[in-house]
Amino acid sequence: MTALSQYERLESTGLWRAAPGEQRREVTVSFGDATLVIADSAGRPLTHWSLAAIERVNPGQRPAVFAPDAERSETLEVEDDIMIGAVETVRKTIARRRPRPGRLRWLGLAMSVAGMAALGFLWLPDALRNHTLGVVPPAKRSEIGATLLGHMQRLTGPSCRDAMGTAALTRLRARVLGAGSQIQLVVVPDGVPTSRSLPGGITLLNRGLVEDYEDPAVVAGYVLAELAHNLSSDPLDPLLKAAGLRATITLLTTGDLPPEVLRSYAETLVSTPPAQPDADALIAQFARAEIAASPFAYAVDITGETTLDLIEADPMAGSTAPPILSDRDWVALQGICGG
Repeated sequence: MTALSQYERLESTGLWRAAPGEQRREVTVSFGDATLVIADSAGRPLTHWSLAAIERVNPGQRPAVFAPDAERSETLEVEDDIMIGAVETVRKTIARRRPRPGRLRWLGLAMSVAGMAALGFLWLPDALRNHTLGVVPPAKRSEIGATLLGHMQRLTGPSCRDAMGTAALTRLRARVLGAGSQIQLVVVPDGVPTSRSLPGGITLLNRGLVEDYEDPAVVAGYVLAELAHNLSSDPLDPLLKAAGLRATITLLTTGDLPPEVLRSYAETLVSTPPAQPDADALIAQFARAEIAASPFAYAVDITGETTLDLIEADPMAGSTAPPILSDRDWVALQGICGG
């Protein structure tokens, strides 16, 4: 979406000078709705110029040289005829509509345009990300999650696939999440501190959650914690926040995210702890699944001090919870990584 209806998207390369006397650098120039975005080779925005304020330094010459203001504190050289024509069209349109009765009115118009450009710059990323979250289909989410998992396995090691353990993991999923759940549970040898959710309904579990505890309620609790968090926060949202506006637009317009974005985010997932869900939402999930919350609470904090709300509100306190797994399945799950 650009300021000119005939262009859905318009980009070119250019040479940008940040200040007089500094060396020029090659940049990517994106023609937007209210601004000209100048980004480095990695797609990181370096500056934004208001289309309404851009001036042509060398009319009629090539390459065209533009500046963001009358002071010409920065300059941008562009050779692409289409980009030059688009900028010139906007400049001439604004010039024709510009009132000329006095300096006060001109100052008011300039301040209004600058305010609108600033508002657009601040509002657009969140609005575009929310729109994208609403239109990305389940199949694409699954593809993104599978790609992230592939990148993460370079750091976590390949997922554990012992046949008996995998069968037990399937029964754990049905018991904790319900027989119709489409969430995929994956146990990995290392890298993920405890658990982590990926887009497309993939939940990663560290092998320690099944090997280091005697009670399957602990690993069940981590599965429920991921579910409770995902019900209030889309797992795709933090990916798009980390990816930035450019990558979000790419996903929206082409249906794909740049490979380097997914590789980088996979490393981020491995190196950062998972977000904690709201305590009331988590307790509700334990109650729905009829699973004791206290084993999970003490696994998170052995003293119980920071998880006291879970312990005191344990929905299974004073009653016998239905079994999570048979002893045979629990032993099989504990050996899913091959011992």
